[in-house]
Amino acid sequence: MDDPGTGADSATPAQVVARQRAELERLRDLAATSAVLERAKGALMALTGCAPDAADQELRRRAADSGRTLLEQCRLTLGSLPPPQEPPLQEPPPQEPPSPVPPGTAPLPRTTPATPPPPPLAGASEMAEAEEVAEVLSEIGRDLVRVRSAHELAARLLDHLAPRVRADAVLLYERRAEGGLELAGHAGIDARFAARWRQVPPLAGVPAFDVLTAGEPLWLEDLAADRVRHVLVGDPPERWPSRVWLPVPAEGTARFALGVLRRCGGPFEPHERQLLVAAARLCAGRLRVFGTAREVPGDPGVTETVQAVFDALPGAAVLLTPLRTAAGEVTDYRIDAATPQAVDVSGRTGRDMVGRLILESYPSVAGEPLWQGYLETLESGVPFESEPFAYQETVDEVALTGTFSVRAAPLGGGLLVSWLRHDPLERQEQRLADVQRLGNLGWANWNLLTQEISWSAQAYAVLGRDPEQGPLELEKLPRLALPQDADPLTAAIAGLIHRGRPFDVPFRVETPAGVRHLRLVAEAVSEPDGTPAEVHGFVQDLTAQRSAELALVKSERTMSVQRGVLQAERALAARLQHALLPLPSKPVQLAGLRVEVAYLPAQAGIHVGGDWFSAVELPDYDALFVVGDVAGHGIDAVATMAQLRFTAKGMVSTGTSLTVALARLNHLLLHSRDSRMTATMIMARYDPDRHLLAWAQAGHPPPLLVRGDEIRYLDRPGGLLLGASSDPYYESAELRLRPGDRLLLYTDGLVERPGEGLDAGLDRLVQAVRAHDDGDDGDSGSLEALLAAMLVDEWRDDVCVVDIRVPGRAAEAADGEEAGAVDAAGAGENEDG
Repeated sequence: MDDPGTGADSATPAQVVARQRAELERLRDLAATSAVLERAKGALMALTGCAPDAADQELRRRAADSGRTLLEQCRLTLGSLPPPQEPPLQEPPPQEPPSPVPPGTAPLPRTTPATPPPPPLAGASEMAEAEEVAEVLSEIGRDLVRVRSAHELAARLLDHLAPRVRADAVLLYERRAEGGLELAGHAGIDARFAARWRQVPPLAGVPAFDVLTAGEPLWLEDLAADRVRHVLVGDPPERWPSRVWLPVPAEGTARFALGVLRRCGGPFEPHERQLLVAAARLCAGRLRVFGTAREVPGDPGVTETVQAVFDALPGAAVLLTPLRTAAGEVTDYRIDAATPQAVDVSGRTGRDMVGRLILESYPSVAGEPLWQGYLETLESGVPFESEPFAYQETVDEVALTGTFSVRAAPLGGGLLVSWLRHDPLERQEQRLADVQRLGNLGWANWNLLTQEISWSAQAYAVLGRDPEQGPLELEKLPRLALPQDADPLTAAIAGLIHRGRPFDVPFRVETPAGVRHLRLVAEAVSEPDGTPAEVHGFVQDLTAQRSAELALVKSERTMSVQRGVLQAERALAARLQHALLPLPSKPVQLAGLRVEVAYLPAQAGIHVGGDWFSAVELPDYDALFVVGDVAGHGIDAVATMAQLRFTAKGMVSTGTSLTVALARLNHLLLHSRDSRMTATMIMARYDPDRHLLAWAQAGHPPPLLVRGDEIRYLDRPGGLLLGASSDPYYESAELRLRPGDRLLLYTDGLVERPGEGLDAGLDRLVQAVRAHDDGDDGDSGSLEALLAAMLVDEWRDDVCVVDIRVPGRAAEAADGEEAGAVDAAGAGENEDG
């Protein structure tokens, strides 16, 4: 199963096969010499931790007490694996009757306070719980006979306890000779947790210490109170709201503490407590075996001498003693000595590895070529050296993959195994060279005491210096800089040499390829008295970065100048537009009509557009209404707008018809300074005596008529936009206005939106007028509500609106008749006069 402390697979198939083979040989050996008796003695030793003679006497005593033969008692013991007979520590409580056990065995120990004796007969549920506990203990006992390490023991315990007592983690701590605790085995926790809590100093309030001192279980079932009185393992401790620590008895003084941690809160049930206490006792025998296996065999003086030699050896090496079966087959190796540089998968080093098994310290070696190489060396006495192989190790919590080779040589009856990490100097140098090349930098070192100087090849390349000329002394380095940069570099070097102050200074050098922008970073290594003894640093080429910065600065300056020009142009255009197109502050009366005008410049961009309007009274008391839109923005658009506006008003004032005026304006636009300029326009002339409105258009959106409940666009007479053709054709139409009528003339900025068709904008205008028209006297109301509804978001074009209203209610003019659009001019109207 997985080693939770290392993440390595500590029970690889090869290891399992090796252990099973060893177990088979052991059983064959037992079968040859009273197999049943010896196995029963071994099981009893594992359960109780007693010596072989004591196990033999216990089996014979039980057989005599129960009237069975010794063979029957041995088979019964192997089938049930009960704990040994011991006097109960305390009388059992009334609510927890004693569990039935097979004849000739002792009851399970109790840890609860003494109470009056229980009733003579237990209930059916209690009997069932007791039988279940006995059955689980029998399973655990049979399973623990085959475990080979404390880690494996903890894992097997967790497998059995998880479904029975809701256990989530198992910890086994061993009391060390120096007084502290060491994590001997664990299951259900990760490697980081195991590393953090591997060593526990002898502190008051640590539950594992308390149970070893008192010899009694410690049930921690109230997290809020327990964390005040005890030092709880875990990060955070709330991970396990309930836990128990139990001493593992072994010949009087307990040396191990067993911790069972649960993610569920609440107290342990009585049968859970009974099972946990008994399971702790089952661990005693196997833990004694493990503890003995870790002790260095042989003469302590000789062993200590060997380890002292290994302490002085360089590199990583271990001394292995093979562990053989009765048939002589090697099942594992014991580490009898280790150098300080040796480390295993659990992070143990040097002397901490002594006494461990090789499959425990390096589980991945089982079944690998290394294992076979070890065996061949033991048999032939010829040293074995492995091929280089990749191995991942963890250094400062970072996984690093290295290449290793292992050498094994015979030494006495064991093996001297050493391993070497291959990390060639050439590879290191290549990596350093790659870093310098990619970073466009080179390192440099100056020894101020020996005057030795060393530069990397990339340093010569960055400084533009021929390597044959050799490196420069630190004080002479400013000679390479441009004159204007030499003084700051000289001052920085002087401060480093005399006062040990590090620096980071930019400077420029002249090279055959041009001026380079460099950066020198250096610091000093000082003697104990503070005197700088050595200077190391690097020089980096920042030419590309500096060029990009200068280009960016230049671009920003150009943009700033352009922004200023555009802002000035906008300010001038706005002032011209305001001068040429004054807006009335309130609605005006013109030829009996109420006229309101609105002009809103575009919010997007920094230009002023060419939208305009005219609403004037002509000499014959008619009214002239004009709305136009010149394509483009800026000064040119404003100039063209002024030209068209005043020319149109002049021509109509002198009697020119609307269609002829449009034709002449088209000719004027074609022959202007910018012949590519175009414009749209609506011209309307109102006769107040006849209430007749004549109008013509040049590619402009149609006027919107509001008459009572009816809202509709007028049918446009023919007319191409100005500046599009040298031979355009313009028509006119007439509309008789009624009292209460409302007519809207506007530019396309009112109805156009990005990504939307013109028809959708026209429909939206109809809905807005329907929602915000007062429907009463034409003298009331304004454009504010209509504009607010139409221009919700930012508008990108100028907006110009002329709102014409006829006084009086629509109902009072029901007898009037509308004169539809009538052709008022033919081709001849396009002629002068």
